[in-house]
Amino acid sequence: QVTLVESGGGLVQAGGSLRLSCAASGRTFSNDVMGWFRQAPGKERKFVAAISWSGVSTYYADSVKGRFTISRDNAKNTVYLQMNSLKPEDTAVYYCNAGLRVGVDEHFYDYWGQGTQVTVSS
Repeated sequence: QVTLVESGGGLVQAGGSLRLSCAASGRTFSNDVMGWFRQAPGKERKFVAAISWSGVSTYYADSVKGRFTISRDNAKNTVYLQMNSLKPEDTAVYYCNAGLRVGVDEHFYDYWGQGTQVTVSS
């Protein structure tokens, strides 16, 4: 059974940092694109960042570019999202995902975690 489990969410003040982790199990994801989406209350789930299977190429939403960094450790089957200079508008449930191609639409990704809550207070 393939599972993705996010961790590292929590409550942080504006300007602070958090590091999210997503541990995959059930098979190796070293050949998959992995990424993060987020869903704020009352809004649609949106693309945040993605990383190629090798880790060489990374992609970011304009809203997080320069503040968030995605990385991966294929030996650990884990992807990370370092979030710096957090803003209240970053408050959302953050979802890890995996797929064969990079895309900003959900349908590009076949596997999803259950999500972890990030709350940024002003």
